[in-house]
Amino acid sequence: MNLKITGLHLEVTQPLRDYVEEKLGRVIRHVDNVIDTGVTLSVDKLVQKAEVNVHLAGKDIHAEATADDMYAAIDALIDKLDRQVIKHKEKLSEHRAIPQPAAE
Repeated sequence: MNLKITGLHLEVTQPLRDYVEEKLGRVIRHVDNVIDTGVTLSVDKLVQKAEVNVHLAGKDIHAEATADDMYAAIDALIDKLDRQVIKHKEKLSEHRAIPQPAAE
């Protein structure tokens, strides 16, 4: 998995980078086919914003969250992303788990 962390009007420090990598590890364990991930952290006046684009095989997932604190924005972002990834995984497993009627 390729991970790219970008900061807009913000310097991405090593503790911030480690925090994002740790939180993304929780989400990525749900799926095996992650191609690359792009995280953008930005500051606009007093609003901290975090965005993520996850490129899976056959699907791109985008999520974003804002908060007063960057770590809170990352936490909210990861929660949203986790729900989307689980929903995508359930759709794949439900699609493949449909039983076929027996030919009589």
